[in-house]
Amino acid sequence: MQSVDPDFWKDSQGATAILKRISRIEKEIELWTDLTRRHDDMEVLFEFVEEGETGLDEVEKELRQYQKIIDDAEMKLILGKPEDIQNAIISIHPGAGGTESQDWAQMLYRMYTRWAEKEDYKIEVIDVQPGDEAGIKDVTFEIKGEYAFGMAKAEAGVHRMVRISPFDSASRRHTSFASVFVYPAVEEDIEIDINPTDLRIDTYRASGAGGQHVNKTDSAVRITHIPTGVVAQCQNERSQHKNKSQAMKILKARLYKIELEKEKEKNKELEDQKMDIGFGSQIRSYVFHPYQMVKDHRTKEENGNTQAVMDGELNPFIKAYLLSAIGTKKEAVKE
Repeated sequence: MQSVDPDFWKDSQGATAILKRISRIEKEIELWTDLTRRHDDMEVLFEFVEEGETGLDEVEKELRQYQKIIDDAEMKLILGKPEDIQNAIISIHPGAGGTESQDWAQMLYRMYTRWAEKEDYKIEVIDVQPGDEAGIKDVTFEIKGEYAFGMAKAEAGVHRMVRISPFDSASRRHTSFASVFVYPAVEEDIEIDINPTDLRIDTYRASGAGGQHVNKTDSAVRITHIPTGVVAQCQNERSQHKNKSQAMKILKARLYKIELEKEKEKNKELEDQKMDIGFGSQIRSYVFHPYQMVKDHRTKEENGNTQAVMDGELNPFIKAYLLSAIGTKKEAVKE
């Protein structure tokens, strides 16, 4: 085995990548082993029910657990691209509308953090700019865990909300938009060749919450990749060095996404995928008034429990999107 070779750790990055692959394979074997074991257990339970030795409550409990494992296995089969298994970097930007849209952006951020908690993912905030009155002007964060990008990529697009605005003294109904961008985090074993001469690095004073520190030092960093025009910035850390490191992480993720799109022969830069943050461009609508409904316009998946969705119940929408994407590809092959 490579891992017991005396020279294994000479290339620390390569060694780490190999150990990660080993861990992933072991987990997949464990998943399928557990699936087989539970299948056998279910057959025995059904025999016990027929013989009157156990009740239906225990069977239903085991069935729910069995169904969850089946769903997990199905998702693993759907997410077959190399980048799917990586961490996800997500950026949320409010559309026009000031405080109302900024509040909606914060609601979406909360929704994704709740979803990540349900999936046992970890979250690291990379950069956040608070709104002037409420909400957020911009937030970028990383969701860490296996298949985080593969799952979260279904959320990329414009999200629309309809509700009675708490910021409107006349209690009128408002429509707000926010855009969500999802990138695969670049792992150590993935090389992204960036020429230092292609970068413009600007430092500036951070704004927003943070006490006296934010107005005294030029700790915020903005990095522009001149050939592509891709911009990444971070002001969340107190240290300019840390902000630069985080901004580079975002930049690499965005450039990696562009390379992935080129490999798919789409011949478009990442910015070309962005839609106007307004009417007619949304991928999903969240209606709080005059009725309760969340509807994905790509798959027609719906949920009448809006609060449950805002509390992170996103997997039905994600699964419907991924299955739809597979169906689209199959149709294209037939044609």
